[in-house]
Amino acid sequence: MADLSNFDANSVGNPNFNIFGLPSTEEESRLVILPIPWEVTVSYNAGTARAPDHICKASLQVDLFDPEIKDAWRKGYFMRTPDKKILMKSDYLRKEAELYINYISQGEILEENKFMCKSLREINQGSLFLNDWVYEQTKELLAQGKLVGLLGGDHSTPLGYFKAIADTYGDFGILQIDAHCDLRKAYEGFNYSHASIMYNAIEQIPQLKKLVQVGVRDYCEEELEYKENAGDRIEIYFDKDIKERQYEGDTWKQIVDEIVAKLPQNVFISFDIDGLDPKLCPHTGTPVQGGFQTDQVFYLFKKLLQSGRKVLGFDLNEVGVSNDEWDENVGARVLYKLCNLLIASNG
Repeated sequence: MADLSNFDANSVGNPNFNIFGLPSTEEESRLVILPIPWEVTVSYNAGTARAPDHICKASLQVDLFDPEIKDAWRKGYFMRTPDKKILMKSDYLRKEAELYINYISQGEILEENKFMCKSLREINQGSLFLNDWVYEQTKELLAQGKLVGLLGGDHSTPLGYFKAIADTYGDFGILQIDAHCDLRKAYEGFNYSHASIMYNAIEQIPQLKKLVQVGVRDYCEEELEYKENAGDRIEIYFDKDIKERQYEGDTWKQIVDEIVAKLPQNVFISFDIDGLDPKLCPHTGTPVQGGFQTDQVFYLFKKLLQSGRKVLGFDLNEVGVSNDEWDENVGARVLYKLCNLLIASNG
């Protein structure tokens, strides 16, 4: 484990060090952040593929003192350098996807255009490659006894990590913070769309026993029907329902206690930043009005930890990049809270 006994947590963040200005190496660190520079299937705003680098830079401004989870950073946090080959593949396929999306949005018939059919095949093959790559990377880190946080990129990125979690720990549940259900089947023809991540997780991972989605406020009828057919396996706390319950007298604590009670003992946190109020993440891939303040979500995390449930890992996705670095600043602070939570839950 990293020897940070002489590290001055009150000093300015050193850009020559790693994430949050910490000097620990990957070998020394208890927690490894795996950046995934991938945004091939985004259907609105692009830019999230380059979020890990921007978040790392912004993380130097994050104060290491967390009054609720003190000194978790002393266990060592390390973020790998984003893989340039993955980024290059994402950039290439993203251009293909833009042409394809524009084509089908005009009402054109896909089967009549061989080039577009080829593009769709390449995109789906590329996404399958990414899933396998993420699986191998995270499975290896877990086998080394590391705690792992995945940093996207778009929300399609963690499927391979979910599978590694399932293979390593067995049955588990996902707590998803998101403006969207992500339960669409092959959205826009993309088998592994950011809008299909939870559909694919439910369909492909039998060890995923429970999915609890919180903050959803933008979804389609197909997703609602899929949720109903899934029975107790999927629970959705819609943003509208949460707010109306609070208008009528329920406290956030009461609602949070319900949410936590629906989760199994082993929990993975999947955090799409668009679950927050878009004033906190205006450049996210698909912003939607409404949503949470960070302190509301952090309170949910606090109660999850107090419940004695074990957090197995997390992903943070859809953080945008901007000229004023606001999105990255918020993203860095959310990332830090998730890191501290993961450490605290695993001793």
